[in-house]
Amino acid sequence: MHRYFLRTLALALLAVAPGLASAVSPATDGEITFGMSAPFSGSSREYGRQLKVGWEVAFQLANDAGGIAGRKLRLIARDDGYDPVRTQAAVKYLVEDQRVFGLVGVFGSANAAAVLPYVLQHKMLYYAPYSGAALLRNDPPDRYVFNFRPSYTEEAAAIVKYLVEVRRIKPSQIAVFMQQDGFGEAGWAGVAKMLRKYRRDPAQVLKVAYPRNTVQVEEAVKVIRQNAPRLKAVIMIAVYKPAVRFIERLRSSGVDLVFTNLSAVDPNELGEQLSALGPDYVKDLLVTQIVPLPTSKSSAIIKYQEALFRYAPSERPDFVSLEGYLAANILIEGLKRAGKDLNTETLVDALESIRSLDMGIGIPVGFGPSEHQASHKIWGTAPEKSGGFATVELE
Repeated sequence: MHRYFLRTLALALLAVAPGLASAVSPATDGEITFGMSAPFSGSSREYGRQLKVGWEVAFQLANDAGGIAGRKLRLIARDDGYDPVRTQAAVKYLVEDQRVFGLVGVFGSANAAAVLPYVLQHKMLYYAPYSGAALLRNDPPDRYVFNFRPSYTEEAAAIVKYLVEVRRIKPSQIAVFMQQDGFGEAGWAGVAKMLRKYRRDPAQVLKVAYPRNTVQVEEAVKVIRQNAPRLKAVIMIAVYKPAVRFIERLRSSGVDLVFTNLSAVDPNELGEQLSALGPDYVKDLLVTQIVPLPTSKSSAIIKYQEALFRYAPSERPDFVSLEGYLAANILIEGLKRAGKDLNTETLVDALESIRSLDMGIGIPVGFGPSEHQASHKIWGTAPEKSGGFATVELE
């Protein structure tokens, strides 16, 4: 019902601007402007802020190196508060009023569902959204949609495999705590698919949930406490504020479980807030990541750290800003390949020509006509009691 409502809204938004020109017009002589709709207010504002930092740092670095065929890169960011209806208004403003060349880093799965029909209708580049939702990963892929991050299904599957094969936890001892929206459903789909491989009927899995954009976790905590004797682990598909409260309530009541979460939780905030409560609160906590540790010393990460120090010296390395920075650099490679004769179609063709690009993160990344997801790599991490994160081998 929720997905149908969002799709209806998106189609209604299309109807109010039927005459809008296609977004395949060439870039201006001096500038290439991209738009971002993300939360810069509300409970998820830290995600938006960090994502914007990563993109802006990459753009500034490219601009100081001469830009792209003489053009400077510019980012216009619009606050949507993680509200799909506000995302529609933000995207409409960026496309119709600001005439952005493409959309980058749009945050949220339900938000993507709300604007994707509009974006595709206008042949607008929708690049590296902060979402692992399946609707952004059609087979064959939508021509104008390119993802950097692996899907939530891939992350959830990696977590299930880790719990069962590394931690030796029985599938029947795993519960799920999820956000009530497309994000939660996408993660749950990955959990269910993997559990079937271990002959566990997903219908028998204990699932608890919380409403989107809230920290209303009390009922979920109550159900998990009641079932704690038969459980060993909880897979969380949550953002950081409800995740922190959920873990805090259960740990405080003496429930001893392994907690895991997908990368969309904002790991730094999760680790810091739980560490502040005491060392026991970060015990047995795994967070999957789609980028390496932002404090590591690989070639790409060192360049990211140097760029961050140069252009945003008050910021520290962060998983979310690193994702924005890496995704931006792949886009920049595509822009370079498209050259002076730049429009949406030439850029899409250029992005699809990027194969096995070595960025220095330990894996090659790239696209193709049938592959619009740059990476399928999942890293495992665990917050340390003293701060920061350690790598966890998932296999």
